[in-house]
Amino acid sequence: MKISPKIWPYSIGFSIIAVFGFCVATVFIVEGAHIQESDRYMTNYQQAELNANHYIKNRIAFDKKYKITYVPTTLKEESTLRFKVSDLTGQIVKNAKLTLFVSRPETHAYDQKLQSEVLKDGNYIVQNVKFAKKGLWDIIAKVEVGKYSRFYNIRVDTRNKIFIEN
Repeated sequence: MKISPKIWPYSIGFSIIAVFGFCVATVFIVEGAHIQESDRYMTNYQQAELNANHYIKNRIAFDKKYKITYVPTTLKEESTLRFKVSDLTGQIVKNAKLTLFVSRPETHAYDQKLQSEVLKDGNYIVQNVKFAKKGLWDIIAKVEVGKYSRFYNIRVDTRNKIFIEN
């Protein structure tokens, strides 16, 4: 069986059109994808990348003057979270502003953005934090003291009393 020499130009042309079609389809599929929030800086990942140096410099400046600590508690469906903000000598900072973002690692369906409500016994308290499902949760705290700010990231597990600082 002999193949006609006229088939090769048609095969090459069809291959070029198919590759171009796949490229166009890829662009449309990617444009329709949802942009996920950054797990570190409470913003989309493009802004997090653009401002990464700014966030790192702020963290270094904050850590030279202050310290933030998560006070672990047993987490239930609705819990109260506590954070301690102190200077390097151990004195409690009373004028800090704490913004909390709580999220599941795999979805943003249960996201919560909360403010610290009370300073009690040296702890910044965030009440009514809802953990709708058992398992891992990301907690991102943005702490601001005057011109200094820092993001503090932890991962907690509602099944156990464990947490991991990032």
